[in-house]
Amino acid sequence: MPRVLISDKMSPAATEVFKNRGIDVDVITELKKNELIRIISDYDGLAVRSSTRPDAEIIAAANKLKVIGRAGIGVDNIDIKAATDKGIVVMNTPFGNAITTAEHAIAMLFSAARQIPSASMRTQNGEWPKSEFKGVELFNKTLGLIGCGNIGALVAERALGLRMKVIAFDPYLTEERAVKIGVEKVDLEVLFQRSDAITLHTPLVESTKNIVNRERLGMTKKGVIIVNCARGGLIDEEALKDALKAGHVRAAALDVFNVEPAKDNALFGVRNFIATPHLGASTLEAQENVAVQVAEQMADYLTSGAVSNALNTPSISAEEAPRLKPWVDLAGKLGTMMGQLLHSPVTAVEMTYKGGITDLNNKPMTAAALAGLLKNAMPEANMVSAPVLAKERGIELTESCVEEAERAESLIRVTVTTSERKFAIVGTIYRGEPRIVRLFGVPMDAAFSQDMLYIRNDDRPGFVGKLGKILGDAKVNIGTFSMGRIEEGGEAVCLVAIDASVNGATINSIQDIEQVKIVDLVSF
Repeated sequence: MPRVLISDKMSPAATEVFKNRGIDVDVITELKKNELIRIISDYDGLAVRSSTRPDAEIIAAANKLKVIGRAGIGVDNIDIKAATDKGIVVMNTPFGNAITTAEHAIAMLFSAARQIPSASMRTQNGEWPKSEFKGVELFNKTLGLIGCGNIGALVAERALGLRMKVIAFDPYLTEERAVKIGVEKVDLEVLFQRSDAITLHTPLVESTKNIVNRERLGMTKKGVIIVNCARGGLIDEEALKDALKAGHVRAAALDVFNVEPAKDNALFGVRNFIATPHLGASTLEAQENVAVQVAEQMADYLTSGAVSNALNTPSISAEEAPRLKPWVDLAGKLGTMMGQLLHSPVTAVEMTYKGGITDLNNKPMTAAALAGLLKNAMPEANMVSAPVLAKERGIELTESCVEEAERAESLIRVTVTTSERKFAIVGTIYRGEPRIVRLFGVPMDAAFSQDMLYIRNDDRPGFVGKLGKILGDAKVNIGTFSMGRIEEGGEAVCLVAIDASVNGATINSIQDIEQVKIVDLVSF
């Protein structure tokens, strides 16, 4: 009988799900790390929230563990690479607390607009400071959403019900999707300039770290309200503190912080600042939803091998796995490369399968490609959630099969339509390894590498030597070099596999080469 450990406080409904599915379950919370290491080898599954942190050391001791389930969205507390290396499936519940988080953001917005916490505290202290609290109405004000995915769209819906005007910045939000949900799609700078209130609903990735910084706060209207119920690290807290003290920001309400638990923070004690201890998902309904969902997903996997909402493995059955696995891996890599090379909103994705793989179940390959395409902006995207996320953003998906392949027995082509034009990448499996055979219309023959440089350049002498010198000066070794061109003297594309990542200065030096048009770093 499979055995599961629930190591964080969770709705009792999760325990009942496991028991009803014939799984032995123990609930032992507040374990110290050494205590968890001592007992983890007794379990096939580990169900956690955010307190337990299954790191590489804990996972190394988990000799029987097959699955880690996170009751919630964020998996920052789980070492996914270590779990993947050991063959442990990592699951989350990406949609269980969306409504709860959206409602908390609206509650924080109201609290900041009327300074309800301060007014309540002073009234209960025996004061009657009515004249000191002059709030602002939300009616007819402009709300700016940084991020307009599932949660952002729910916030927009509620704000529109308050008769607010809603504008949004999201690289993956299409004009069609924006019209459908009733928001105006704008650039980031425009959002900061026009908004009366700003709420954040984006993951923390390199491009969003400190997205609310000193410079952008300086672009805002005097009296702007800032709300963050998404992730700590999206706001420069020192800059926000100074803007609050100067009176430029009217009020700020944060549920998340750069360092948590936030026992001490630069913003604490600042006038017109509201803080809650990461309560975005803390409602009875959300707690039960995510607990039941993670238990059902883990039970399905442990009893039948079915995989749902996995972040590190494709959703394929045991029977399909041997044939599908290399093609799913290829599709994911093609999508990941495309997602990092495109800089415009995606409106459509077309998956084309050619040759022998048309006999296989193409859905996992499509899901893997979509997950790769989206995960640069949405790290939580996985093979199960990616089709839903794409649909929510109005991305049209089509699939087609062609029995005969042009260059190889089997090919996968990913064609992406953006607001600019169509882009396509084609790959195959050659001697068991995934390879790129065409990129943006240019014939190629390139293997994938952990770090790669994509360069589009004029096909003129001198480019290769200059590139080699720049990388050599930066102490970066070239693993492989693949170049293709449509015609002599025209435009060429090269993919350079490098043994280490490069910094911004090196990228800028490559961009300054006369022949270079575009240079991007792609990482897998």
